[in-house]
Amino acid sequence: MKTLPKRIAVLMGGPGSERDVSLATGRGISKALRSLGVDVAEVDVRDENFQLPKVVDLAFIALHGTFGEDGQIQQLLEERGVAYTGEGVQGSRLAFDKIRSKEKFEEHGVRTPKWETIEATQQPRMRPPIVIKAPRQGSTVGIHIVKRSEELAPAIAGSAKYDRELLIEKFVSGRELTIGVLRGQALPILEIIPKGGFYDFTNKYPFLNPQAGGGAEHVCPARIDENKTVEIQELALRAFRALGLQVYARIDVILSDSGEPFVLEANTIPGMTEASLLPEAAAAAGISYVDLCARIIALSRARTEGSRR
Repeated sequence: MKTLPKRIAVLMGGPGSERDVSLATGRGISKALRSLGVDVAEVDVRDENFQLPKVVDLAFIALHGTFGEDGQIQQLLEERGVAYTGEGVQGSRLAFDKIRSKEKFEEHGVRTPKWETIEATQQPRMRPPIVIKAPRQGSTVGIHIVKRSEELAPAIAGSAKYDRELLIEKFVSGRELTIGVLRGQALPILEIIPKGGFYDFTNKYPFLNPQAGGGAEHVCPARIDENKTVEIQELALRAFRALGLQVYARIDVILSDSGEPFVLEANTIPGMTEASLLPEAAAAAGISYVDLCARIIALSRARTEGSRR
């Protein structure tokens, strides 16, 4: 493994809805990097005026959702001349936008549920069951599953709080899967079995609100036969490449009741908390949490060096 940068600023928190999760991610990453002998500065980012240490060799971005995954923090760091982890400005922006991602998936033949876009004042052409999504939010924020016509209006209103342009997706019943990708390597498939409803914010991060009774069972590697496993991992890699990604991501997939996998979206800064999916999948592949952090740094530096050529 290449030598790690000596001074790393871990950027955490952020102004968005996933602030508390990001703080937990940042603390985990900081602890891992310190165990490797790195001089770590934890930076609580609240807006674009965040202060970095005077000397920093790398910014490890641990910001989820808006401002973290959408290209904004990446643009600011580039303007300051600071190297950072994860995808560049364009890759981050594209993967964060669920509508633009859908266009790329279709362009590259990556199977994804049928979809359309509407303005918040319009009615969708597709009939329930459908999923209504605010296209530029993270971690299931602004997502509503509509199974009956009478649920449509409140669901649109709920998603419209976040965006005027909405993504409408055909609801696919099946098993919820996620596949971590480290550049060209697909990690073991992880299956998510929510305790109730779907895998929403409460089920993802039960430690943030224990009274809500959230949580989910994780099975990794998922109990899927070998041929289907390879097919799903290949689909995840194709989705990763369709978005032009180069570093790491977590690809969310639904394995339909009829056995067809559909890509939902890519997460370019997935959670790295104690309840998170990427570290769990990495562990199933024999990659420790500390090693995963180091690999993300190495892959990020390779992306930066490649873009300079």
